[in-house]
Amino acid sequence: MKKIKYFLTPVISLFIMSITLSCDQKSMQQIKALSGNEISVSELDSFLRAQMDSQNVKGISIAVINNGKIVYHRAIGIANVYSLDPVNEQTIFEAASVSKPVFAYFVMRLVDKGVLDLDTPLYKYYPYPAIEHDDRYKLITARMVLCHKTGFPNWRLNNFFDQEYGKLFLNFTPGTQFSYSGESYVYLAKTIAHLLNCDLSNLDSVFQKEVCQPLNMEHANFGMNVYVAKHLASGHYEDKITYSNSWDRTLFNPACGLYTEASSIANFLIALMEDKGLSKESMDELLKKQVILPEDDHHRKVFGITEWSLGYCRKPSPFGMNLAHEGNNWGYSSQFLFNKEKKFGYVFFTNSNSCSSPDCPELWQKLQPFLINGI
Repeated sequence: MKKIKYFLTPVISLFIMSITLSCDQKSMQQIKALSGNEISVSELDSFLRAQMDSQNVKGISIAVINNGKIVYHRAIGIANVYSLDPVNEQTIFEAASVSKPVFAYFVMRLVDKGVLDLDTPLYKYYPYPAIEHDDRYKLITARMVLCHKTGFPNWRLNNFFDQEYGKLFLNFTPGTQFSYSGESYVYLAKTIAHLLNCDLSNLDSVFQKEVCQPLNMEHANFGMNVYVAKHLASGHYEDKITYSNSWDRTLFNPACGLYTEASSIANFLIALMEDKGLSKESMDELLKKQVILPEDDHHRKVFGITEWSLGYCRKPSPFGMNLAHEGNNWGYSSQFLFNKEKKFGYVFFTNSNSCSSPDCPELWQKLQPFLINGI
């Protein structure tokens, strides 16, 4: 059995100190799993405590949704392993790739407003110098970006073993295959900024107006600001604080640059369940099947994802189709899952790299079946 390191002892005490109960929880004290089985609040508290200790998770922000309402919300653990500052309701986390589905909703808001069309080639809006050396890029549309069919690598530096270092290449003709790409999301964000006469330094102000304010997402920002800097939990790798300098965090990064916490994204998921903010056509387009993943695809084999929508993974279950996304930045990990028909969902953010070895599964691999089945 994995030993708990000595500094994790404060996590357990801070669990009690930083715990937050909603009014619904106080009165109900029961959570329903997607299966309909009941989970007591104390059972979920104990489960999280055990998983955090066994998997060396420093801090977590988590929320569970039943019947379209947040019925469980916790801010647990430590924000910084050196200072032992506690995680609380104000603590912010890097959302990592959970940024992508939130950005996709933003894109559909702009589609509804006529700012861009899903199937118009992006070069007609914004020629992209980084890829103009390959004329095939003129086939790329916003739809291809959001469902990962552009042909771009995940990030251009992934090509440095066999291509010119740092140069952007197409790995296949756009529209012909599925290949997960954060790089393509950046191209789409730059296109949108151009269409709105702004840039990546101030595009978040439009996102706040179009998404966060109407959906009650109090803390969700694409880019560092004063509040985020003050309340951001430190990222941790194993027992050390870590930080990646892979991108400028003051800029709008649609692929992995959202700063947020569980209650804000829970409100976002509730808006999806209730068809808020988009036309019916756009909401249907956002969440419906766009791509069927090949049998040998990594996402299908490891995560059980069979299809992709515009920004969302689609995972079949005995209880209907679940939509989900997970994320990993250096020092942070996250995931959400929701079932629109049953108005069930959950979301969590941590400030730790989850263990990935076979004998130490990631947090989501334990949490997901617990919240889905309730046993």
